[in-house]
Amino acid sequence: MVPPGKNYTYVWPVREEYAPAPADANCLTWVYHSHIDAPKDICSGLIGPLLVCKEGILNRYSGTRNDVDREFVIMFTLVDENQSWYLDENIKHFCTDPDSVNKKDAVFQRSNKMHALNGYLFGNFPEPDMCVGESVSWHLFGMGNEIDIHSIYFYGNTFISRGHRTDVVNLFPATFLTTEMIAENPGKWMITCQVSDHLQAGMLGQYNVANCKSDIFYPEMKGQQRRYFIAAEKVLWDYAPQGYNKFSGLPLNASGSDSDLYFTQGDNRIGGKYWKVRYTEYVDATFTKRKRLSAAEAHLGILGPVIKAEVGDTLLVTFANKADKVYSILPHGVIYDKASDAAPNLDGFVKPGAHVKPGETFTYKWTVPESVSPTAGDPPCLTYLYFSAVDPIKDTSSGLVGPLLVCKKGVLNADGTQKGIDKEFYLLFTVFDENLSRYFDENIQKFIWHPFSIDKEDKEFVKSNRMHAVNGYMYGNQPGLNMCKKDRVSWHLIGLGTDTDMHGIVFQGNTIHLRGTHRDSLALFPHMATTAFMQPDHAGIFKVFCATMHHLPRGMGQIYEVNSCDNRDPSEQPHGMIRTFYIAAEEVEWDYAPNKNWEFEKQHLDARGERHGDIFMNRTENWIGSQYKKVVYREYTDGEFVEIKARPPREEHLELLGPMIHAEVGDTILIIFKNKASRPYSISAQGVEEMDSGKQFQVPMTKPGEVKTYRWNIPKRSGPGPSDPNCIPWVYYSTVNFVKDTYSGLMGPLITCRKGVLNEKGRRSDIDYEFALLFLVFNENESWYLDDNIKKYLNKDPRDFKRTDDFEESNRMHAINGKIFGNLHGLIMNEDTMTNWYLLGLGSEVDIHTIHYHAESFLFKIDKSYREDVYDLFPGTFQTIELFADHPGTWLLHCHVSDHIHAGMETTYTVLRNIERPGKEQLYFFGKNLGPTGAKAALVILFIIGLLLLIATVILSLRLRSAIKQTDYQQVQSCALPTDAL
Repeated sequence: MVPPGKNYTYVWPVREEYAPAPADANCLTWVYHSHIDAPKDICSGLIGPLLVCKEGILNRYSGTRNDVDREFVIMFTLVDENQSWYLDENIKHFCTDPDSVNKKDAVFQRSNKMHALNGYLFGNFPEPDMCVGESVSWHLFGMGNEIDIHSIYFYGNTFISRGHRTDVVNLFPATFLTTEMIAENPGKWMITCQVSDHLQAGMLGQYNVANCKSDIFYPEMKGQQRRYFIAAEKVLWDYAPQGYNKFSGLPLNASGSDSDLYFTQGDNRIGGKYWKVRYTEYVDATFTKRKRLSAAEAHLGILGPVIKAEVGDTLLVTFANKADKVYSILPHGVIYDKASDAAPNLDGFVKPGAHVKPGETFTYKWTVPESVSPTAGDPPCLTYLYFSAVDPIKDTSSGLVGPLLVCKKGVLNADGTQKGIDKEFYLLFTVFDENLSRYFDENIQKFIWHPFSIDKEDKEFVKSNRMHAVNGYMYGNQPGLNMCKKDRVSWHLIGLGTDTDMHGIVFQGNTIHLRGTHRDSLALFPHMATTAFMQPDHAGIFKVFCATMHHLPRGMGQIYEVNSCDNRDPSEQPHGMIRTFYIAAEEVEWDYAPNKNWEFEKQHLDARGERHGDIFMNRTENWIGSQYKKVVYREYTDGEFVEIKARPPREEHLELLGPMIHAEVGDTILIIFKNKASRPYSISAQGVEEMDSGKQFQVPMTKPGEVKTYRWNIPKRSGPGPSDPNCIPWVYYSTVNFVKDTYSGLMGPLITCRKGVLNEKGRRSDIDYEFALLFLVFNENESWYLDDNIKKYLNKDPRDFKRTDDFEESNRMHAINGKIFGNLHGLIMNEDTMTNWYLLGLGSEVDIHTIHYHAESFLFKIDKSYREDVYDLFPGTFQTIELFADHPGTWLLHCHVSDHIHAGMETTYTVLRNIERPGKEQLYFFGKNLGPTGAKAALVILFIIGLLLLIATVILSLRLRSAIKQTDYQQVQSCALPTDAL
């Protein structure tokens, strides 16, 4: 801490382990900021970029880069001026009546949240300038809070980020990216955050690509000319045409059901049918005959037709607006000039394609040059989307969106299907907010029984119009997701929407291949799209759903069916060990923060004499405090379930989590599960072959007092992929009621490894330490035991207790493995050791976690290894990171989301100096303790010095001997011997 008026010189050694990895861009993007109270310091303005480059990239005199023509730095963040140290001063200086200001007023607080690029809004960001053909490095980073989910879209050009071709990247608090662009498309183009709320609030700027030379060469498009005839048409859309919940079998308007809110029509509810607008394909430019959908396209739903092109192709898209509002088509991932630009920004060009009126047509020309081709590390076809951009928020909420594929040369068959692929599926995950639709008022008038009495601002009414859909279908009503066992399936997944559209997409029953890794889930965000490959080996009926809490209960799940289809290729049979675990579910009294010192010592008192953490830590008349009744998985020594298996020191950090289960590819895991709790639970794992799944949508439950055996096979696709580390993480949990069971405490890590990695004790032999960390905001309001906790800790009747907003906030515990405010212990390792960390994400829309390791960096793998010190974690996603611990000390480990810092999602990890390792002989050199690496270097230096001394000694001896001989001869010559007498 540097007091006002004082100064301090910081020394930051740029160690080799912070250098870009071979696959990284030449310069990594990091930041520096004040860390007294990081959220408040940053919101006050104290933050800047720090670039670390590979050796030889910087000019040794000027410090400028010699590998690119231009570089720009942009920070995308919602600057919350309510958190600034200068809020009171700003109120006094800028408000016309400062004394009347209520700092807690929601409208006032919203007015102080600035959606900014480097501190600028609504196009006031100074435009970066570059020339056609120049290489440009964009250093992008995000900061902020839970709503700082940013989908940064560069109109007009594409770029490469971590080896992947795209025109959109996602940024989160403390996410740092370096992207590399060759500016080839002249014009003034927008840079926006495509998250709906952020775009509306002014998070946009522009960049300018100038024709600086007259002799610019544009490559000739020698591929096919592909024509599409697409109309915008108004349709009456049914979100559940089959009329019932395919998962529960209940009618959608069943009283008390999750779907009742969305599908009951009445005095204050629209129901499940809405007027929308949709892109429809026609056979020719007359727009008189629609193109019939094939069986393979039945699943598309509200999506427009799939547009496909190979590198070298030209796309001519004739758009007819047969609807009643002005619309357009704007694509991602391809090149278009200003004549075909559908973006509405003011750039000095007349753009008729940006606003096609009802009854008009317009033909867009898009090209696919080599510069937008998928990279060597990309799949054969990149997934993008196209949409109407007249009003991007209202148009997409109304239904105008479709998929677009950009493929490598030679990938497509003559009929447009992909070579080597048997099935292609396109899934759009979004919460269609019908409150923002262009047809909202019309839907109220048509479907509400007494439309003039409706309050559009009523919270329940607003919520009822937010449809959690996949391709416009809810609760399993999407048709056409059928395939055969061993089919080669290409999934094209698209995100759209606002900051709550954070989707963790999970494929039950089978896994997917993503750039050389094996997963069963992936994260999707607005305007992001991903291509995943699957070859199902497990027949049955499965869910594909969003794992973000409440999205599945609200309808965001569908059914995909894998049929045997007389496939004679036998399933992969287990050929490894049978590993048996005895696990019970049992109820415990859990304390999130047995030690309160962290909060008292680290957090500052506010003007009211309170700390941010008080609401979570203190027990009052209306706050439960840090202790709760919960249920946990615990391992026993045998099937008698009498003796709990003691956890060794290296597992101390697991805390609330169940035992860390290890297995290798080919193994079978047998879970002997006893339910010692008071209500039904189960145990189910992601990523593995569950022998009880595929016959029903969830594994069998175990009633209180019962014992059941669950069997999980580990086929090859459940283990690490070619680009993965030696072991990858999954999670297991109870699925009787996924939301309530998880928040009540039932989850644990499952680690699958390559063959030969585990030793005879079932532990890893290839690394020194492994740690599993679950970052989750435990919402105790959703726990099965909330009433019990109210009774026990507040001594009140839950039926009469008033559950205020403050009470509910006090029950949201921002925990790492069930501990808050530095109460997680056991993250201890020795210097110069290799560690693997399994980062586990579960939770709701607030569970965006950017995990920051102070003092160390790590590698994580996609297709290759990339260096970071922050990892982005989301519900339903899991990742192994590899950290070589070589910086002794005790260091902060925390989620960098501002509210999560203040709420206690922090702990420390410790790297012990080698001198602190018991029983280890130490080596000292000039009083300094050396680790293994230093010892080797010292030995080499000593050997060289010794060799040089030996050579010097030999040379000196020879010269001395020669000098002695010469002296003897001279002495004889000058002596007075009587030679004449001899």
